[in-house]
Amino acid sequence: MKVAFIGLGVMGYPMAGHLQKAGLDVCVFNRTSSKARQWSEEFGGRTADTPAEAAADCEIAMVCVGNDDDVRSVVLGENGALAGLPAGGLLIDHTTASATVARELNEAANVQAKRFLDAPVSGGQAGAENGVLTIMIGGEQSDYERASPVLNHYARFSKLLGPAGSGQLAKMVNQICIAGVVEGLAEGLNFAKSAGLDVEAVVETISKGAAGSWQMDNRYKTMLSDTYDFGFAVDWMRKDLGIAFAEAEKNSVDLPVARLVDSFYEEVQNMGGGRWDTSSLLARYTRK
Repeated sequence: MKVAFIGLGVMGYPMAGHLQKAGLDVCVFNRTSSKARQWSEEFGGRTADTPAEAAADCEIAMVCVGNDDDVRSVVLGENGALAGLPAGGLLIDHTTASATVARELNEAANVQAKRFLDAPVSGGQAGAENGVLTIMIGGEQSDYERASPVLNHYARFSKLLGPAGSGQLAKMVNQICIAGVVEGLAEGLNFAKSAGLDVEAVVETISKGAAGSWQMDNRYKTMLSDTYDFGFAVDWMRKDLGIAFAEAEKNSVDLPVARLVDSFYEEVQNMGGGRWDTSSLLARYTRK
């Protein structure tokens, strides 16, 4: 199968690599062409000068870029992926973007007799590198069934959650939940340390009960060691939360905890931690 992958950031680079290693014929495009050449040298796939060229003759084209405008720039227009994708081809957008742009791309694809899924991912850089991402999907059942064998090369779980835009809405829920969990963990670790407890022993104990979480299992050690130069960046989290806030305002939904945590992330940015992992909320307490 010929597929295209557009966007070789910390997520897209390994995701595209999994496809090539699985035996698919992958053509990549990246706005920084040197990154595409580096990927090709590492994995052996092809490169293209435009998204349209990458998607030409492909059954499926995947996109994983930064935000709504980035998606539009690589998908729409004469050099965009949709222009190159053949009739009946399937465009899958892995970018965390708005539900609005997902519906816009779905309509654009339908006009051109092509198919679309919005499919944001969760699991971070490690999940992408290890091929164990979770994918939240919006679109049609037949398109999801067609895409699943390909997505399974870098996902451990995916689910169709409704029509176009539903994947992006689910990703907003994901980020809202993460924000509260990480802040709770940061407060708990800071409290335990200040109380003179053996924090490692406390976490070992409470992680086996109702307080346990993915964040606790995977981030408490790096948080205690004050190490944040990895993982999902604070800048990206604030971008994602901003998308959720805009959607919440449309629906007259309050997100008081998420907004508070977002303000804490702004403090982390002001500390120079825009590229620190989201678990760096603890630094607000320990680096004062």
